[in-house]
This record gives sequence, structure tokens and C-alpha cells, in this order.
Amino acid sequence: MQFTKAESYGIRGVIYLAEQDDGRVVPLSEIAATEEVPEKFLAKIFQNLTKAGIVRSHRGIKGGFNLLKDPDNITARDVIEAIQGQYMLAKCLRDSDSCDKHSNCPVRVVLEKAEKELLRVFEEYTISDMMRFKTDLSVS
Repeated sequence: MQFTKAESYGIRGVIYLAEQDDGRVVPLSEIAATEEVPEKFLAKIFQNLTKAGIVRSHRGIKGGFNLLKDPDNITARDVIEAIQGQYMLAKCLRDSDSCDKHSNCPVRVVLEKAEKELLRVFEEYTISDMMRFKTDLSVS
């Protein structure tokens, strides 16, 4: 598993929206420029975030995005899974047909434990937490 650019850009974009005044509709071009990410790529990411109910899309001349949820209630896992679908460390953990050793694989036990712990961490940290981390890093 590798944390993708899409996931990083998505989380950074949601953090940017969370930092704005309540209800402010932010143009995608502003998010892309501020976060230094390709706008077309960010547009695809934000389509997924909209479908997942994390952000709201506004059309028109004054269009853009704003958060639908409180940043305290959006976890890293929410954003990651909105972008890539259900998280899995290894395909064999969800699809027993993908491995002929599925029922007696010693590696599977380790992978299950690692995935469970990683998901716990993704669920533990919210957008609000990451906003605080960003502030702490800029002060250091």
C-alpha cells in the first residue's frame, strides 16, 4: 500500500476548506493554487468527495466548494475511502479467490492485524486534528 497523491491532495483540499469562514464557497482554482496541486486532478478528486457527502459543489460564476460536515466529524479514513473506495491493505483480505493459500496463509494474519491498526489510525484523526498539526508545523 502506498499513500497516493490523490489521497494527499484530497485531504489537503478538505483542510483548506475547513480553514475558511463558515459557508464560504471556495473556487477550485483557489484550492489548487494555494495547495500547489493540478486543478484538473483536484477536480476529479472533489467529484468523489462530493459524491461521498464530504463537500458540496456549487455551480456557476460564483461556484466552488464548501464543507458539508464539521471538520471534527470528518476522519482521514472518510476522505481516503471517498477517493479510492474501501481501504484494503491486500486484495486477499477481501477476495478469497485472489489467493490459493487464503485459508492457511501465515502472512494473512499479519496483514489483517496491520490493516486493522492502520484503519484505526485513519479513523482516529480528523480534519480538525490535521489542521492543528499544520499550525504546529508552521510554528516549528
